[in-house]
Amino acid sequence: MKICIAQTKPIKGNVSANIEAHIRFIELALSSDSEAIFFPELSLTGYEPELAKKLATNQNDNRLDIFQQISNNNNIIIGLGLPTETESQIRISMVIFEANKPRQTYSKQQLHSDEFPYFENGVGQIIIKTNDKNIAPAICYESLQPTHSENAFKLGADVYLASVAKPENGIEKAFEHYPAVAKQYAMPVLMSNCVGFCDNFVSVGNSAVWTKEGELVGQLDDKTEGILIFDTETEGIVKRNFIND
Repeated sequence: MKICIAQTKPIKGNVSANIEAHIRFIELALSSDSEAIFFPELSLTGYEPELAKKLATNQNDNRLDIFQQISNNNNIIIGLGLPTETESQIRISMVIFEANKPRQTYSKQQLHSDEFPYFENGVGQIIIKTNDKNIAPAICYESLQPTHSENAFKLGADVYLASVAKPENGIEKAFEHYPAVAKQYAMPVLMSNCVGFCDNFVSVGNSAVWTKEGELVGQLDDKTEGILIFDTETEGIVKRNFIND
């Protein structure tokens, strides 16, 4: 299976512009025969907690219909980030599109302490089941907590997909933690990070892929938008491409 991770530079709070950018990334992934593509944390709005309540929506927002159409027409799985509404609060979520299937929303189960004023915890782990692999999404902070990857493995995950918005110190932790997770559970780890200003920090990209042996096989830089495509059978990076600003 070919799984693509995107490294994007979201425009703060501009959902329509970010949707157009996502479509271009998906087209690029499809040109290399990708069967799935995943985007960074809150990719459609940017990681902007103070804007989350205003921008929050749900998986049935008709602005997202284009992604369902692309998924249906090309048989590609798409996972993108946005804040979602509940009766009580807002969650940090990934909306997942699969061809001719109902949409799913996975919400971050473990929040960082500074996120509690804006968000509530999600409930339950989603496993995206394909013909070849079972993919477990994880969103930023929780992906660095050992209990999350352990639970994903127990639920049958073959691939661990971390959708993040991380500054430099977070990336340093990730590059220590993710290869250990990959090796412990014989489970490739893919990390999709954004670049540019987010909230009160700069996200530094370095999106990367580790094999089930914990070997780093692909990495983007700290400033440029682009994609990495991982072949789960060969454990190689079959495509690396950058999108110019």
